[in-house]
Amino acid sequence: MNYKTNIDYRKETLIKLLNNVIIHENEIIQALYDDFKKPAFEAVLTETNYVISELKDTIKNIHRWAKPKKVFPSILNFPSTDYLYKEPYGKVLVIAPWNYPYQLALCPLVSAVAAGNQVVLKPSELTPKTSAILAKIIAKTFHINHVEVIEGGVDVSQNLLSQRWDYIFFTGSVPVGKIVAKSAAVNLTPITLELGGKNPCIVDETAHLKLAAKRIVWGKFINAGQTCIAPDYILVKKEIKDQFVHYLKNEITAAYGNKPQDSPDFARIVNSKNWNRLASMIEPEKVIFGGDTDEANCYIAPTLIDESNLDSLIMKDEIFGPLLPILSYESEADIHVIVSKYEKPLSLYVFTTNNSFAKNIIQTYSFGGGCINDTIVHFSNKRLPFGGVGHSGIGAYHGSLSFDVFSHKKGIVKKANWLDLTMRYAPYNNKLVTIKKLLKWM
Repeated sequence: MNYKTNIDYRKETLIKLLNNVIIHENEIIQALYDDFKKPAFEAVLTETNYVISELKDTIKNIHRWAKPKKVFPSILNFPSTDYLYKEPYGKVLVIAPWNYPYQLALCPLVSAVAAGNQVVLKPSELTPKTSAILAKIIAKTFHINHVEVIEGGVDVSQNLLSQRWDYIFFTGSVPVGKIVAKSAAVNLTPITLELGGKNPCIVDETAHLKLAAKRIVWGKFINAGQTCIAPDYILVKKEIKDQFVHYLKNEITAAYGNKPQDSPDFARIVNSKNWNRLASMIEPEKVIFGGDTDEANCYIAPTLIDESNLDSLIMKDEIFGPLLPILSYESEADIHVIVSKYEKPLSLYVFTTNNSFAKNIIQTYSFGGGCINDTIVHFSNKRLPFGGVGHSGIGAYHGSLSFDVFSHKKGIVKKANWLDLTMRYAPYNNKLVTIKKLLKWM
């Protein structure tokens, strides 16, 4: 069956995939827990249900998305009818990360299949239980020449990147993203890079502080802070800092209890390497809440850090863990100094009831996407593009845009034969003055 041109076949395979992900949902939930103790609630909310929703939406809309789109023709081509045709790129490589190892593997794969591509999926070796179930689901659903899962470590990724692809979709860190981009450049392969950055969370004196604290705690500590769009640091107005820290402490305790290590709702750091990286960022004298660690269980407590040094280890790069530095500002000039110190972030959040302040922040800084008075929820809207800018990523996807990401768009002009304007043809003789007048009004 030619999946490149047969849209019905693509739809049938996606329906089959939907049935299989539903059948194996409990196995995935257990695998995510086994890999890094992701709570079942978070597994359903951010992984399995999201994939199911993405599949249903794609199955429902695939024929509409694939249909050639008529566009308004140029008067220069009169009479004509102009179209955009979408065709698959061909052989696509999807490299998935470990933090949301199911959702961020399957969602790009679903869109690549819907667009008619052949897909090779490389899941993360850091979440082996989840990768194994993924491989089982894919093998059960697709012919190996259509979609294949290749498991393994860095050497496998390097080998895959050394091959020629028609498109590469990568989700992960900025340093690895640069390696992917360099590999793709050898063959001028188009890419999507979903990366990260130091996402600022700005809180002014007009914000509803208690509610802001609740929403920030949820967005920061879900998945133990291992979320590319999580708030990386808080910038709070100096005069309300102490009060806001009080609310943050209360909300952490309300969410995870007095001993978060015993909470069934708090995940673990994915491995010892990442645990050591995070533990090295903790300066005990700056800890104002939390700070407990347990290397044997890859546990780091939800931790608030009173920070003022932009050159400290925790402020150098994206944290990607349950550590939350809190900085203060007195003026918008202070905000500018801090936010502008870093590369363009993947997300930005601002908590305020001052609409002009929010508008100014949103328009002043370049970032992938974000929220006013909430965190991370912009990811859930399929009608909003999701992606970074600059060092936080290249390209965006979600919803119908995901189908477009994996489709080359061909522009076609269909000329009519019943009229042929002769102005464009040689000999040009005295046509120059006439054509300049015509072009002036087009």
